[in-house]
Amino acid sequence: MNDIIDIEKDESEINQLSPLTWAYIGDCIFELYVRTKLINETRLKPHELHIKAIKYVKAKSQAEMLNNIYEELNEEEKDIVRRGRNTQNHHLPKNSNVQEYMYSTAFEALLGYLYLCKQNNRLKEIIEKSIDSLENNNWKKYNIKKKIKKTWFFKTNVVKYRYWKNL
Repeated sequence: MNDIIDIEKDESEINQLSPLTWAYIGDCIFELYVRTKLINETRLKPHELHIKAIKYVKAKSQAEMLNNIYEELNEEEKDIVRRGRNTQNHHLPKNSNVQEYMYSTAFEALLGYLYLCKQNNRLKEIIEKSIDSLENNNWKKYNIKKKIKKTWFFKTNVVKYRYWKNL
């Protein structure tokens, strides 16, 4: 990506930027990564790609990913997350609550900062860990829901069987 787009600011100038500016570019970087990942791994049509991408880029998912990887961040990265989370944003979230929106902004700010500082290896590592943590966490949730559904199905069928047996 850096072969296509030149970043002309040095690290001291990047540190002076608003965390919302970091989040602005971080949103783009993460969206591009997710879209590329989906194109590489699937053979979906554009609308299906969009629906699948939303599961990763929505505020709730980004907040969850940040929560999952937070302990693996170094102190500088945690400071960037704190600045991104605490920045004043006058935009009200449409499909999430304010807290999720603040944490998703912090996640995007971290990605944007790493991109602008040309820390591409760390950026890729954080994005991959984040996506893996979300996928693994969703798999656990899916299995729990599946078990609950099976238990409910079993119980209702036992009740039906007992009812019909006693008639």
